[in-house]
Amino acid sequence: MASAIAAKLMALSTLRRKQAKNFTVRICTMESDLEFSCEVKWKGKDLFDLVCRTLGLRETWFFGLQYEIKDTVAWLKMDKKVLDQEVPKEEPIILHFLAKFYPEDAEEELVQDATQHLFFLQVKNKILEEEIHCPPEASVLLASYAVHAKYGDYDAKLHKPGFLSQEELLPKRVFNLYQMTAEMWEERITACYAEHRGRTRDEAEMEYLKIAQDLDMYGVNYFFIRNKKGTDLLLGVDALGLHIYEPHNRLTPKCSFPWNEIRNISYSEKEFAIKPLYKKTNVFKFNSSRLRVNKLILQLCIGNHDLFVRRRRVDCLEVQQMKAQAKEERARKQRGVSDHAGDGPSPVSGQSQADLPPSRLG
Repeated sequence: MASAIAAKLMALSTLRRKQAKNFTVRICTMESDLEFSCEVKWKGKDLFDLVCRTLGLRETWFFGLQYEIKDTVAWLKMDKKVLDQEVPKEEPIILHFLAKFYPEDAEEELVQDATQHLFFLQVKNKILEEEIHCPPEASVLLASYAVHAKYGDYDAKLHKPGFLSQEELLPKRVFNLYQMTAEMWEERITACYAEHRGRTRDEAEMEYLKIAQDLDMYGVNYFFIRNKKGTDLLLGVDALGLHIYEPHNRLTPKCSFPWNEIRNISYSEKEFAIKPLYKKTNVFKFNSSRLRVNKLILQLCIGNHDLFVRRRRVDCLEVQQMKAQAKEERARKQRGVSDHAGDGPSPVSGQSQADLPPSRLG
């Protein structure tokens, strides 16, 4: 009885939505939330383009609109009407504007400061949430660049002990690994921070990304799979290719299939087959138990492979123009920083290596 009533209410809600001319969407970015009134006829691309224009974002190919569905996530399809997809039924419909694909080389590929800033916020969040594993020394150095991006040049008169007490800068695992107080951590982070004097916010964020992109779990999407023998494994999809992991180890893959060594990836009846370019290498077959996850894997494979190929071609005219404009703008900003920078040494000495004492586990 209850299920029948719920079905009727759902049908009534759908009918009302179809009769309405508009619906409301809330877009959650890493920095703020935006609300839009959308026409019922809009496709995913109509909404996505509106969000990108509002954010002033031109490097749209890295991003997508993500939503939660049951116990997984999905990305809004560009060629299909928004309301015909499995988006949440209640208004405002909540979608997350996130990086769907990661660059191989952030400094080379991320042209706009706005693009770089969104990547910085997303990667920083993933490191703090421990979705990307980060060693202690690198965590301190990354924290120091995050502080510089927020506060600018270190100034001993302004940045007194305790000024970072309310900031979340280190993964909890790192914070708890050593017998160090919050004050001791702040002192180490501040020592590194003081060494970054003279950098702009954008330069500090780029230094952050350059370090982060070398971390083992950076940019990898993981999925639980089984091979044809029924063995549980993890599949990792990223900018460089496909990687197979043991379920308990997301850092070191058992084997990898770079995009340029894959002939094709086929998918039929819940089973994937990775066919290597070299015939002597065996075809690797695997499956995921859920159709939605299979669709997501396929999307990420296609998108990452397309970008892999695109990177190895000459930039289109639009990207060349964007790079030229960005280079001029950054040079102008750097001249501004140089004009205001002092000639004296940094007020605090420290080493960017962020050496740490032996851990509790050491």
